[in-house]
Amino acid sequence: MIFERLEKLVDTCFKQGISEGKWSDKAAGKYSVEVPKREGQGDYATNMAMVMAGMEKKNPREIAKVLVDLLSADDSMIEKLEIAGPGFVNIFLKPQVWQDILHPVAEAGGDFGKSSVGSGKKVMVEFVSANPTGPLSIGHGRQAILGDAIARLLEATGYSVYREYYFNDAGRQMRVLGQSTQARYLELQDQPFEFPEDGYQGDYIRDIAQELIEEKGDTLIDQPDVLPFTEKAVEVIFADISSTLKRMGIVFDNYYNEHSLYDEGHIDSVVKELRDKGLVYEKDDAVWFKTTEFGHEQDRVIIKKTGEPTYRLPDIAYHREKFKRGFDWMVDIFGSDHIATVPDVMAGLEALGYDPKKVTVVLHQFVTLTRNGKQVKMSTRKATFVTVDELLDMVGTDVARFYFMMRKADSQLEFDLDLATSEEKDNPVYYVQYGYARLCSILRKARELEIKDVNLQEADLSLLKEPEEIQLLKRIASFPGAIESAAHDLAPHRAIFFLMELAADWHSYYNKHKVIDPENVAQTVTDARLCLVAALQQVFKNGLEILGLNAPEKM
Repeated sequence: MIFERLEKLVDTCFKQGISEGKWSDKAAGKYSVEVPKREGQGDYATNMAMVMAGMEKKNPREIAKVLVDLLSADDSMIEKLEIAGPGFVNIFLKPQVWQDILHPVAEAGGDFGKSSVGSGKKVMVEFVSANPTGPLSIGHGRQAILGDAIARLLEATGYSVYREYYFNDAGRQMRVLGQSTQARYLELQDQPFEFPEDGYQGDYIRDIAQELIEEKGDTLIDQPDVLPFTEKAVEVIFADISSTLKRMGIVFDNYYNEHSLYDEGHIDSVVKELRDKGLVYEKDDAVWFKTTEFGHEQDRVIIKKTGEPTYRLPDIAYHREKFKRGFDWMVDIFGSDHIATVPDVMAGLEALGYDPKKVTVVLHQFVTLTRNGKQVKMSTRKATFVTVDELLDMVGTDVARFYFMMRKADSQLEFDLDLATSEEKDNPVYYVQYGYARLCSILRKARELEIKDVNLQEADLSLLKEPEEIQLLKRIASFPGAIESAAHDLAPHRAIFFLMELAADWHSYYNKHKVIDPENVAQTVTDARLCLVAALQQVFKNGLEILGLNAPEKM
């Protein structure tokens, strides 16, 4: 694309300068070409002269003058060059460079914006992984959408993506879940019961107990084993979780059961391997992992005095199994409450001989819902929190997905329900989708006026010269880079920002210029502008689809 072409040109000029004895190769790979932050400073700028100045013991502006002379020899892209400040070279491209972007958009169609930079590398994205102890909270909802968006972006940039949900069906929380369900079962049958001190309080537990009564009657009243209650609760709750995920358009390739780590001996083998390496010891009737050997301030307990593993141990074992399955890159999406455990798991992997740099952890902050400027009260029906289903009932899937992607993962998200449900330009979801619908409307109108389908080869694209048109063309040209950047940094909010900026540019243009002049539908400027509209429609659609959002043709 345009940026890559310009980068190649700058590199060619750098090498030419070397061959002509104007400078050495010391700055190779150390300078950059970037979009200036301020308007009027060119389409791109390079810091090559300033990077080279110290190495070459020369004045940066003198080097910049030589670079400008070399770049000026190219008349296919560059319209104007400026030396700015201490030695930046500002580069202004010819309008034709931007106008020509419409051709690759038309040729690529639904693939415009996608790339193969991932080279088919195998990536596992683990996300949600919520304990099956209750409905998905809005915090889980943010994680679900964030993980799905990251997976979609990686797929769009050529990675082979595998989505996995780590199913926590072992450990203390499962026992407490079973005890909570058993207590409600006994309570509903007027039997003596003792509710666990830290049991699950939501009405959904009572509903599960009622289902058990309908299925089993009173046959479980004297049941000493909590397992039947745990199994029923997990079955019902996970069906609810699966339904919510399906509603959000999220599908997993695999659900990995924590219990299998115990059944298949992976927990024991991790402890043995760490022990054989001298990295495990006993103290205070517990088993400790020497995390201080890996730069931590203190060692960590991995098996409690009760004989039950802490959450660190199965997490280390699970990640070891990820490595054994041959993934090139593993991406974990966790809530910020995992921040303390991540270093311990990475230390465990390093101790076992695996490269923790192959694991990237994305931590997300919590979500608060507001209405009329006040925080929305917690749910009393399903749990002690607002569930994803309740949110979807209020705003719909597209709005929820958009809002959950709209902020950086490590930023707290305040979800304004009043704004999210409004059909005003202040609502970013409406603003973006309406932008697409408006483009569709223009193309429908062109067909109604029997304007022939415009052929890009026939249209005079040089007529797209208004400042707002050039800005739209620049925005279109930046789309592939925006998707690559969002995927590389696991940052879906960047793709969302691109769509919001594209919508702002488009609405501004629409309010100032006519695309179709009904009094002269044959005029060539209409043809050129319809080509622009068709390209914009494609970019909006591709961007929305990559992020799992709908592109409504009418609103």
